[in-house]
Amino acid sequence: MKKLVLTGAAGRLGSYLREPLSKMCEELVSTDIADDIGKLYDGETYMKADLSSLDAMLEVLAGAEMVVHFGAIGDEAPWDDILQSNIIGAYNVWEAAYRCGVKRVVYASSVHAVGMHKKTDTIGLDAPHRPDTYYGLAKCFCEDLASLYWDKRGIEAVCMRIFSCAQANNARSIGTWLSYDDLIHLVERSIDSPVVGFSVVYGISDNDRAVVDNTKAGHLGYRPKDNAEVFAKEVFADTPPLDNKDLANLCIGGPFATVELGNSGVASLGVVDDRKET
Repeated sequence: MKKLVLTGAAGRLGSYLREPLSKMCEELVSTDIADDIGKLYDGETYMKADLSSLDAMLEVLAGAEMVVHFGAIGDEAPWDDILQSNIIGAYNVWEAAYRCGVKRVVYASSVHAVGMHKKTDTIGLDAPHRPDTYYGLAKCFCEDLASLYWDKRGIEAVCMRIFSCAQANNARSIGTWLSYDDLIHLVERSIDSPVVGFSVVYGISDNDRAVVDNTKAGHLGYRPKDNAEVFAKEVFADTPPLDNKDLANLCIGGPFATVELGNSGVASLGVVDDRKET
């Protein structure tokens, strides 16, 4: 591949994707709203750009073959913020992709598009949207946007419903963990699979206690290797008894299922900012 674009390159997940993506193309263009992202990898350039500007996205995507779209607010937030960054920003990415002749968008969707489903239902990829927040609602919009641009304009898309891609340090994460290595593997397969059409896949590791059924994503060749069970004994020993009537414990969206709309859901998850340093 000659040119690949990564949005959200300054974020925690983006920090783990930059190096492996730089090895899949001649030129990796990383973009975000930060002033810089530190030392660049071989073949990587950085362009500061705002997702809410279609002109900026047209400039970033010019000549690209694919875009890995991780840029956006990564938490529940007030509606106007979600609208600009996560909804209008996604439209600008897909519209710019269309105008620039981009073949495929690999999109960081989220479990929160289906976050109000119960863990015990072990839903598959055909489960209907059931968002838990404005953030989750934006992910539903983007999945439908991806479907529309495939059906009407022939732009392929892989929508990765990412689960708990952080340190497995709470009871929920034992069933919802996605390791950084498995994240990288999933993104790589979403890029190098010859044909994907419009695909949805759960971004989750091979956890014994996984709360969803990911078998229908086999065509991507995604074979996760990590399992949160190695953390279970220690995590459960430090976890007080859970209220089995609390939706935060019952729903796959966790605390996003009970947080007030517009308020942070990540705040109660104890996410460690262990981003990769260049």
